[in-house]
Amino acid sequence: MTAADRPMAHWVQAFLEAQAAELDAATNTQLAYARDLRDFADWLDPKGLHFATASQDNAEAYLIFCAAQGLAKSTRARRLSAIKQLYRFAFEEGWRDDNPAVQIKGPGKEKSLPKTLSVDEVGRLLEAARESGRDAPRNTCMMELLYATGMRVTELVTLPVTAARGDPRMLLVRGKGGKERMVPLSPPAREAMAAHLLTRDAKEEKAKAKGKAASKYMFPSRGVNGHLTRHRFFNMIKQFAVDAGVSPAKVTPHTLRHAFATHLLAGGADLRAIQVMLGHADVATTEIYTHVLDERLTELVMTHHPLARKDRKS
Repeated sequence: MTAADRPMAHWVQAFLEAQAAELDAATNTQLAYARDLRDFADWLDPKGLHFATASQDNAEAYLIFCAAQGLAKSTRARRLSAIKQLYRFAFEEGWRDDNPAVQIKGPGKEKSLPKTLSVDEVGRLLEAARESGRDAPRNTCMMELLYATGMRVTELVTLPVTAARGDPRMLLVRGKGGKERMVPLSPPAREAMAAHLLTRDAKEEKAKAKGKAASKYMFPSRGVNGHLTRHRFFNMIKQFAVDAGVSPAKVTPHTLRHAFATHLLAGGADLRAIQVMLGHADVATTEIYTHVLDERLTELVMTHHPLARKDRKS
């Protein structure tokens, strides 16, 4: 069977399996690759094209099509990256003798500073979680952990309950690609975690008495994944924003991660330490928070310094 005889879906599946085996690619990364490559395949197929026969011109035409759809630069850059990696894999497998996308330049990333929250806004969100009714212990624990550690939302919802046993001062977090890191816990986070464990374990005991299997997750759910989903937590945090009088447009699980980093930096924390706690592979990724802080300091000076006021007397 020649490469052109293999269905494009087979190319995608083989590529994803190689990524998982060789690079230990995270599940979310593989899902993103799959979506992007299937979209490219859906564009090629009506034109009588195949991964095996597509040229550089075809790949560029696809990216122009993506731009015409109004897709963000970051989305187009990610799709080009997926196409390049697919063809690199195909070249190594001998399915193609070239990489038609290797010389295509990406659209570049839009330079924008991450949205963050003030200390007061975070405080109001935490208070809203404490007053959220029956699930307040769980909700408070999730919010406190997110702000205290800067965890990604996937890391939070998939946190194993074993990581929280024994009132730990440090929490073991499994990040992208299965990489592990230790993050310190603040006293409020530890208190919230202990309170949540009491209610969680009580519910688990009742479920066990009914013959149900115990959950391995810190935040169990009856859903197919066995834990609270990212989507569910996203909706929860939006409701906390409404209850707290904070604009829901600026509140996401990721803005709490940004707040964790920005507030630490403003308090004098070392950039390298923040990098480790966030799980960034490159300190350059962490350095964007210095720009957030610079912007805030500039605004502070321009607003309050007497020589910066437009109405000052000459």
